[in-house]
Amino acid sequence: GLSVSVNSVTEKDIDFLNFGIEMGVDFIAQSFVRDAEDIKKIKSIIKEKNSHIMVIAKIEKHEAVSNFDSILKQADAIMIARGDLGIEVPQEDVPNIQKEIIKKANMVGKPVITATQMLDSMIRNPRPTRAEVSDVANAIFDGSDAVMLSGETAAGSYPVEALKTMVRIINKTEEALDYKEIMQKKFAVKQHTITEAISFAACEIASVLSAKAIITSTQSGSTARQVSKSRPESIIIGTSPHEWVIRQLMITWGVIPAKTKFFGSVDKMIEEAVSVSKKHGYIEEGDRVVITGGIFMNRPGSTNFINVKEIK
Repeated sequence: GLSVSVNSVTEKDIDFLNFGIEMGVDFIAQSFVRDAEDIKKIKSIIKEKNSHIMVIAKIEKHEAVSNFDSILKQADAIMIARGDLGIEVPQEDVPNIQKEIIKKANMVGKPVITATQMLDSMIRNPRPTRAEVSDVANAIFDGSDAVMLSGETAAGSYPVEALKTMVRIINKTEEALDYKEIMQKKFAVKQHTITEAISFAACEIASVLSAKAIITSTQSGSTARQVSKSRPESIIIGTSPHEWVIRQLMITWGVIPAKTKFFGSVDKMIEEAVSVSKKHGYIEEGDRVVITGGIFMNRPGSTNFINVKEIK
């Protein structure tokens, strides 16, 4: 495609962003991203306003594909917007691009959403085509954290049926995933930070002990996302005292968010996380759980301990 010098972040975009900050939105999906600088512009405004909004980079320009590695470093999450992407690049290239983007996002533990025309025929029909069912399933096999409906629910004749169909495909496909094989592949990748190493170790311990859950106590959501990238068989309970973290964890694979109180010590943090998890019915007496978090409770990115408990 032809590169043009039009500014991808307009004054109108900034007005919309400021409105979103005022309204307390959790995510901004940035359209037509071309490079990391586009993300930096948006994030600088968010930082100035002391907001916690996550920036989702929509990959739909050929420049974004070329510059994806640098975009991934800046973005909080990725959306593969396959409709416009299929116009910008040859359609036959889209499946390989999708797989590569998902793989790279998985490696760094950033949520990746596969979107556009997933169940497109359900805009008009109550049942999807077999090809669409395979498309959704393959996006999950590729490693998507989330799959997204758009026209099917925004303007379609069968919005509820489309959603129910998507959920059935997701549930059936996830039953077929080989979680142990996925984790072995993750083990082969070097863990670069303490949080990454601790999170992966928590998954390994949970696997060996057949733990019911991995409970992550997190200030920013980072620990829960790092645990999620290993795709453990155990459920992941992401506990946090921050409402915005709880909401933002909704798009991360396998994470069940749970609100806790602020805690003043590690023992209290563990006690509160277990108590809340039991209260919601996620764990019960006799279950083994692996708990991970940081001794410096109010410092994001300080994950440095693992605790194993049998629920009594």
